[in-house]
Amino acid sequence: MADRIKHRGPDDEGYFVDQNVSMGFRRLSIIDLAHGAQPMNVPSEQKVLTFNGEIYNFKEIRAELEGMGYNFATNVDSEVLIHGYDAWGPKLLDKLRGMFAFAIYDAKKEEVFLARDHYGIKPLYYYDDGQNFMWASEIKAFLENPHFKKEFNEELLPIYLSFEYIPSKDTLFKHVYKVMPGQYLIHKISGETTKQQYFKFTYDINSEKTVPTSAKEIKELVDESVKAHMIADVEVGSFLSSGVDSSFVLNEASKLKDIQSFSLGFKNSNISELDWSSAFAKEIKQKNTPVYMDKDDFFKAVPSVMYYMDEPLPNPSAVQLYYLSKETSKHVKVALSGEGADEFFGGYNTYLEAIPYGRYERLVPLTIRKSLAKWAEKRKPFHGRRFLVRGAQPLNERYYRLNFAFNESERNKIMKHPERNMDAGQYTKHIFDQVKDLDQISQMQYFDINAWLPFDILQKADRMSMANSLELRTPLVDYKVGQYAASLPVNCRINKNETKTALRTAAVGELPPKVAKREKLGFPSPLALWMKDEQYQKEIRTAFNSDIAKKFFNTDALNEMFDSHLNGHSIMEKIYMIYAFIMWYGVFFAEDTQMDIASRVKI
Repeated sequence: MADRIKHRGPDDEGYFVDQNVSMGFRRLSIIDLAHGAQPMNVPSEQKVLTFNGEIYNFKEIRAELEGMGYNFATNVDSEVLIHGYDAWGPKLLDKLRGMFAFAIYDAKKEEVFLARDHYGIKPLYYYDDGQNFMWASEIKAFLENPHFKKEFNEELLPIYLSFEYIPSKDTLFKHVYKVMPGQYLIHKISGETTKQQYFKFTYDINSEKTVPTSAKEIKELVDESVKAHMIADVEVGSFLSSGVDSSFVLNEASKLKDIQSFSLGFKNSNISELDWSSAFAKEIKQKNTPVYMDKDDFFKAVPSVMYYMDEPLPNPSAVQLYYLSKETSKHVKVALSGEGADEFFGGYNTYLEAIPYGRYERLVPLTIRKSLAKWAEKRKPFHGRRFLVRGAQPLNERYYRLNFAFNESERNKIMKHPERNMDAGQYTKHIFDQVKDLDQISQMQYFDINAWLPFDILQKADRMSMANSLELRTPLVDYKVGQYAASLPVNCRINKNETKTALRTAAVGELPPKVAKREKLGFPSPLALWMKDEQYQKEIRTAFNSDIAKKFFNTDALNEMFDSHLNGHSIMEKIYMIYAFIMWYGVFFAEDTQMDIASRVKI
């Protein structure tokens, strides 16, 4: 099991076994390289620890524990966790600042304590079929355990087709579950399992905050967070795109020491951020290393990406992140990145639509909006049709449908078993219900912080970097940063013309205006065009007519969809979602298919 995830820790390995548990660990050495072997066993406390991540305030907690009489044998943050749990139990989690997933076996109580960080930066899974209980950083570790029964959780296929990820504790493997962000779990050897949410992001808006004062405070906050995230006994680098988030992080890091940045671009493509990123790095006198990829690199990497992701994630940026991490890991062991700013500070352009929809809802009664929606649905496409249709939907339907790859009627058309389809809106309605009294922009951000951020953004950030034995740190997904963002009024996050208002204002004093004010691009790729290449047309067509496709989909509908894309109606996201699923299934369920996809995985 440990060997299966050797990529997460190629520097060292260790094991602990007694009559109750077996624990294995792979170490990526970052702090106190000569010490800190795991599992960390403290016989006097009858506790054993395995831990993945970094605790950025471990020195302060260590000093507190030393004052209580605890003695430390190393300088690693791991030891703080095992002594801290002995001292405070689960209350330890209230003191931690960092990214973490850890397990503590308490031999005296005959139980295992599992915990995951506040926002889900580090992954933690468990398998529980009622007879066997196991945990790991990645699902693939379970494959090596003879008690693990590998089964595809087909009932969640429509949820995958709706969101491109599973926005809950469940996974596409039966009996495999996520320890959720901000959650801990106690499993007793006797079989009983209890779960507790120790942290939940909650808006506590301070309406007196203004953009200028917030910008000043954000600047100080980012500066402090970057400094905390730079702690390491190895060289730290940074990812750099053309956007404000990664530029802001790199700029603050460069004030502490020279730091090498890494940027991805595309060969023979006009969709590239390299000119922007290299110019910015040059302006602040820091080294920037460009990394290039093309369509061959992309499609060659897909099976490996699906393997390392554990579950299919059809966000093309995952492949780009895998390739960027692969090259970055040749130079540094730790890299900073700008994830989280969009969710916390209001960076997505979709948040702007709350302004016209809010006006529409105030001026037009619901009965009339519903009538207009029904009328528009029956008409051929025209300018404003989409607005009228969505204007009759409640926010919890309107917003998540915006991010759908396939809506309910489209799923009915492509699924081989449409009777298994479901109302995906009900699957996540509870998230919106938790903040139904807040304004629409805050509701949208709350959904993204609780779904999109942990299950897509942070998922691929951890998997693609750790696949290449690179630790990726996210200073903008930080406990203190998140708590501050929760206090910002809407006008400090969004105005009618601009996203991330206060954050951009903070950046203006630090970055060139063209960078601080640049519109969000995401992580663009030429994939829609690459799909039309003759070689990869054939690749996709083969997948769409494979035995895997026939098992789960209406292949005529898939081919019709691909034809539509080739004829100029760009639906790249839908096509790649199906293609990624087929590649994933072929990797993990190779025995159930005639396609030889698993052999293309590079480990």
